[in-house]
Amino acid sequence: MTKMRVLAIPLVAALLATAGCGVFSGGDASTDALLERTELRVGVGSPIDTAPLRVAVADGEFTAAGLSVTLVEVPADQAIGKLTAGEVDLAFASDVSIFRAAAAGTALQLQGEAYTAGRNTMALVTLPGSDYTEPTLKKSPKIAVNMLDDVGVLAARSVLGTAGVDVNRIQFKQNPFDRMPQALQAGEVDAAWMVEPYITRAEKELGASILADGARGATLDFPMSSYVSMGAFGQANARTLAVFRKVLGEAQVRAADPAVVRDALPSFSDIDRTTASLISLGTYPVSLNGIRLQRVADLMHNSGTIGARLDVQSMVARP
Repeated sequence: MTKMRVLAIPLVAALLATAGCGVFSGGDASTDALLERTELRVGVGSPIDTAPLRVAVADGEFTAAGLSVTLVEVPADQAIGKLTAGEVDLAFASDVSIFRAAAAGTALQLQGEAYTAGRNTMALVTLPGSDYTEPTLKKSPKIAVNMLDDVGVLAARSVLGTAGVDVNRIQFKQNPFDRMPQALQAGEVDAAWMVEPYITRAEKELGASILADGARGATLDFPMSSYVSMGAFGQANARTLAVFRKVLGEAQVRAADPAVVRDALPSFSDIDRTTASLISLGTYPVSLNGIRLQRVADLMHNSGTIGARLDVQSMVARP
């Protein structure tokens, strides 16, 4: 299946220029003497979402800025828990999980955006021979999602609801991404909400089809994930985190070239080079934008995922 990919290096460079004094800027904190600490433990998950950070660590970009960054692999459903327990200093997590925790009273500070969805980077997927060929063909579709309280449910409800499906009749079934093909083959679900590289693997190995792109309508260019710290940690280590944001921002500018990500993925994940060359990629924001992230919190509020409307801007780290 041919996938459209857009290379927007000039646009990203322009955005970086305008964001030069924004929250990814490191200011004058450039030497060890100015930093509150010189070591950070950062919990990471999805290799695609965190690719720029991983490359920057491997290439010594943080070390050159006077900061030692240790990456700690953390399952998606444990990211916020590891952070609140003090097992990591920063955590990579889905924006939905971050805002759900914040709405429940956890004092968090956003340190950088990780990834924004692009065309077919998340999608509802079916297998050959499925009788579910249009989103509205089933009144009460059974949809596999990796977590029952995360972005998959939010995106599937948005896309199917826009198509005309009664979202209250959708039946969500929790399955790990790597088991979703089996759930589809067994008829346990009608479609599976997948992300890359699972979409490409299902297409390549099973002849899977995309029933609906998950990144359209209300979820077009949807913010997917971010890096976050506890609020108190952010306040106590403002200069250190300014350096982190600066180096991260520079790494995400380089990741605007898809080849940077595709070439690097096999070195720190189980994504082989053929799959890496075929996957659809989203974008890596070069600045931390509370207005952009407010879209996620507002969609969560409007769908009833969280109660009161969350003020995301109040969570954004200051330069």
